[in-house]
Amino acid sequence: MKTLKLNTRAPEVATLCEMLCKIGYLLKVTDTFTREVDEAVKDFQAKNNLVIDGIAGIKTWSRLFEKNSQLVNYNDKLLSEQDLIDFASEYQLELAVIKAVNEIESSGKGFLIDGRPKILFEGHVFWRELTRRNIDPQQYASTANQDILYEKWTRKFYLGGQREYDRLQKAIRLIPGMNLSDAANASSSWGVFQIMGFNAIALGYESIDSFVGKMYMDEREHLEAFGQFLRKNDLIGPLQTKNWETFAYRYNGEGYKANKYDEKLARAYQKYSA
Repeated sequence: MKTLKLNTRAPEVATLCEMLCKIGYLLKVTDTFTREVDEAVKDFQAKNNLVIDGIAGIKTWSRLFEKNSQLVNYNDKLLSEQDLIDFASEYQLELAVIKAVNEIESSGKGFLIDGRPKILFEGHVFWRELTRRNIDPQQYASTANQDILYEKWTRKFYLGGQREYDRLQKAIRLIPGMNLSDAANASSSWGVFQIMGFNAIALGYESIDSFVGKMYMDEREHLEAFGQFLRKNDLIGPLQTKNWETFAYRYNGEGYKANKYDEKLARAYQKYSA
């Protein structure tokens, strides 16, 4: 694994955070090695008889893998180069285009280290899904629930990694005696290409549960859902012409500008096309 330290920005940092979270550290999972991550690494090193320097080098990684020895081996769940080549051919897209979306949507990784699909819970979508089910979200929009239920999009409550499942479970249990798994799963984006659960029926799945079950299987299922989403939403054209702004708006919503989603896609495409 790559050597990481304070202020490093790389996909491997998210893996480091996930591994630390699994053994008890409460971290926000991102690709940036923050002060919070630095403190957690130093604490881990202190407790495991390692040099306390905050640098995740080979010895720290090795000890982390030992501590995470119960992790699921999910190599067989991952996309191969041939999977992407075949997909690009089927949809008449450049391979570099598919690789760019694959990278930007979830850092090219559809599963957490514990074997569950990567998700991101969206509280503003949960607000909408409750309304669709004739439940007044305002009634439950307390301070205690502000991290899972809000009317307008914000990224301030994102936790990343396994902790997104904590938010998902909190949403499912929002109303005592009522199982809101359907609404909560619909309010989460799933897998490599972060397809929102509420799209399930429109994409041809029997139910949201059926869609989620497929997302647990492997990244090839994630790629299949992505293809169905492109077809359903007429997004093959914008990808063929590399119209990143149009694709970003229609795939990622109005917040794409704040995330610089179109710019990230363009840079990733240039990298892979080179």
